[in-house]
Amino acid sequence: VAGDEGILHASGSREPPGTKDYCIIYNSKWVSLPESLDNATFRPLENLTSTVLCSSSEVPSGSMKDKAVVVMRGNCTFLEKARIAQNLGAKMLLIASKSRLSAISDNKTDFEDVTLPIALIRYNDIVDMQLTLGNEVNVTLYSPPLPEFDYSMVVIFLIAVFTVALGGYWSGVAELENLKAIASPGERETRRKKEENVTFTPVTVILFVAICCVMLVLLYFFYKWLVYVIISVFCLASAMSLYNCLAALIGEIPFGQCRITCCNKTIEVRLIFLAAFCVAAAVVWAVFRNEDRWAWILQDILGVAFCLNFIKTLKMPNFKSCVILLGLLLLYDVFFVFITPFITKNGASIMVEVAAGPFGNSEKLPVVIRVPRLEHSASTLCDLPFSLLGFGDIIVPGLLVAYCRRFDVQTGSSSVYYISCTIAYAVGMVLTFVVLALMKMGQPALLYLVPCTLITSSLVAWRRKEMKKFWKGSNYQVGWMP
Repeated sequence: VAGDEGILHASGSREPPGTKDYCIIYNSKWVSLPESLDNATFRPLENLTSTVLCSSSEVPSGSMKDKAVVVMRGNCTFLEKARIAQNLGAKMLLIASKSRLSAISDNKTDFEDVTLPIALIRYNDIVDMQLTLGNEVNVTLYSPPLPEFDYSMVVIFLIAVFTVALGGYWSGVAELENLKAIASPGERETRRKKEENVTFTPVTVILFVAICCVMLVLLYFFYKWLVYVIISVFCLASAMSLYNCLAALIGEIPFGQCRITCCNKTIEVRLIFLAAFCVAAAVVWAVFRNEDRWAWILQDILGVAFCLNFIKTLKMPNFKSCVILLGLLLLYDVFFVFITPFITKNGASIMVEVAAGPFGNSEKLPVVIRVPRLEHSASTLCDLPFSLLGFGDIIVPGLLVAYCRRFDVQTGSSSVYYISCTIAYAVGMVLTFVVLALMKMGQPALLYLVPCTLITSSLVAWRRKEMKKFWKGSNYQVGWMP
């Protein structure tokens, strides 16, 4: 029997009176909660977390009469606690848990004689309730329906499409500079030395996907150690990426170009300050990464810079490599989301467990774009206060968009491939959100993004009778690269 998420609304006695909402887990098979506070009944809270309520002798006589009672989890079943609380006159039973909240499950028929609402709540929330609202607190339970749509998805959509489009355009600018360097033999060697791109071949694509699979499995089993490795790598990579992005912008500004010489090398002073700023931004995020009120903004900025730099730096040599990469990662996404629940002991997908932090780990992987949910719901309180989009859902299709942009530059096709693939990516994102709203469960975005972008790019190449050239890459790439 699956658990349902609900809300405990607490009202304090302090002046001025305060209120606060907390996450609860209940079972809708046993009890139905009102959908709003208008129909909810408040009860005074009796804090009995010093007992587990496995015997009526554990509590003073009359202390539960017409009250909401909170006791600790353990030593006996929920059914035993509920019957004792009901016999002592309680009107609501809250069971405090120090571990991760899990579904309340038992045989439905055993609870036919139990009429009071039963809910599971975090022990830390009970402590916070007393510190925030005082010792005299009135509480009620309700379960608002899940919103059909959350406007945070619009922000996620804009960030994703902007990053993919800008990353592809930046890659095209770099390709145009390469073409100009080729046209000038004297600049060819200089351009090669400055080139920082890494080209993926079909073999390296397969190796890359294999590494992704191994890394995800390792994270599943050794999360509490490897999560700090990922955080460290993210800080370093995002600081370098932010520097590369901002340095490209600063390079277009013709002012403040004073230089200093050190160890027979000259460097612009403004780039030194820029490097210090980027390192400071990454350090500030690392220190305050669990501060939900504003740290998500800094994480998104660093994440966008990381994705932009990745899309610009990693070059797909031809459409063949793009098909292999996107196809394999699509299978990777689907397998670890939909197939692994049949393999794992707890029936949860490896991808979801790693994204949420296995075993309730408070540290989360910084590999997602996060935007706070704007619609109030129980999920916002319980475990999903943010709408999330993984970096891979931006980078992987973004590599195809970047290849399309470079192919446009190489063939002089007026950005038709680039614009078509970017629009296809936007359509794929909309389709992902539609399915998410209909199914009300997390979706592997690549399941929709990969077909949209690959099919659109193929149709454009077929319509323009350039499929062979598009599939194998341009002669220019083969001709000038060593």
